[in-house]
Amino acid sequence: MNVLILGSGGREHALGLKVSESSLCKKLIFAPGNAGTINIGRNIDLSVNDFEGIKALALEEGINMIIVGPEDPLVNGIYDYFQNDLLLNEITIIGPSKLGAQLEGSKDFAKEFMNRHNIPTAKHQTFTKENIEDGYMFLEQLNSPYVLKADGLAGGKGVLILDSLGEAKDELKKMLIDSKFGSASSKVVIEEFLKGIELSVFVITDGNSYKILPSAKDYKRIGEGDIGLNTGGMGAVSPPPFIDRFFIEKVEQEIIKPTINGLKEDNIHYQGFLFIGLIKVGSEPKVIEYNVRMGDPETEVVVPRIKSDLLNLLKGVKDGTFSEKDLNISEECAATIMLVSKGYPEKYEKGFIINGLEESCDSIFFQAGTKTKEGNTVTNGGRVIAVTSFGHDVESAIKRSYKNLELLDFKGKHFRKDIGFDL
Repeated sequence: MNVLILGSGGREHALGLKVSESSLCKKLIFAPGNAGTINIGRNIDLSVNDFEGIKALALEEGINMIIVGPEDPLVNGIYDYFQNDLLLNEITIIGPSKLGAQLEGSKDFAKEFMNRHNIPTAKHQTFTKENIEDGYMFLEQLNSPYVLKADGLAGGKGVLILDSLGEAKDELKKMLIDSKFGSASSKVVIEEFLKGIELSVFVITDGNSYKILPSAKDYKRIGEGDIGLNTGGMGAVSPPPFIDRFFIEKVEQEIIKPTINGLKEDNIHYQGFLFIGLIKVGSEPKVIEYNVRMGDPETEVVVPRIKSDLLNLLKGVKDGTFSEKDLNISEECAATIMLVSKGYPEKYEKGFIINGLEESCDSIFFQAGTKTKEGNTVTNGGRVIAVTSFGHDVESAIKRSYKNLELLDFKGKHFRKDIGFDL
């Protein structure tokens, strides 16, 4: 098979490495890729939202499957674009329809879906500038802290958790009236704050059957002790040691099955990955959000634990054999630590040479914000490299990743020193 992976992060490097190990993989292309993906395939400098360019590339290279890494092209309708073109509709797109992608593209859509199918989530209501006064009244009914979510995609910055009622009302006005997040905050979902511990569960589905991938917990804040600004993710572990098979069975019965069945009932075409962001409140799982692709850096600990042929599994998504495929998961635990540029997630410099990439023997260096320049691998983003290791438990995996990240060096290298501290 000839496979195209859209994206340029550690997620795409991890997916690509697993796909490249398949005997079915004849050709592997990344668009646009990074300095790490060059070692397992070919990079093409193409935007993930350039559907015309992706079409031309797919036809020229005889692409059989496109694995969509980030959410933007899915929300923008890449599945529908290919499905509605007679030259392209035989190509397998790993990702949902434009309507299915609204599970991530619109917080209001996702909440209404959960309401309709009795999927447990936080108490919530949606508001626009026309009924902002009702929004103020709803906030007054809640206890601190207050959770405000921009309805649309806001680059990971559209969720605010605020301690004071006055501040929450001010921010609601900024979002709805002053367009703080542009069109993404033309609607705002206000919801009750749930206290518990967060985790992520991942599923692959062909729209009828599903397979549950390893679960994970990631760490979003830039600072030790989970303080400071939100980031794209500073590290992750899999599986979270605070869950067991009984909890996962509860998630399956109360959340996964109703979600898959709900998509069918609503005639929403959905094939590919489904990321369910959960919070464990006592012993009960509740949905915080859906994502319609794999997470990052969770992919860097989830995918390496898959022992089965991932490409063969994904091939079954379209050819009707998915339910017959085996999914085998390693009993080992995995942990990844993200190395980031100084100043991230705010202003940072890039273009610094990275040393030590060839030195690891028992960790995997998944490259993210990197590129090749004059024969060197240099930094090219805020999140630069994810260092992933295995261990018989999460603690030993974390320890190995911390040991091996010392092999890597670039100007301004920064990382959290407490990944897994709360476990």
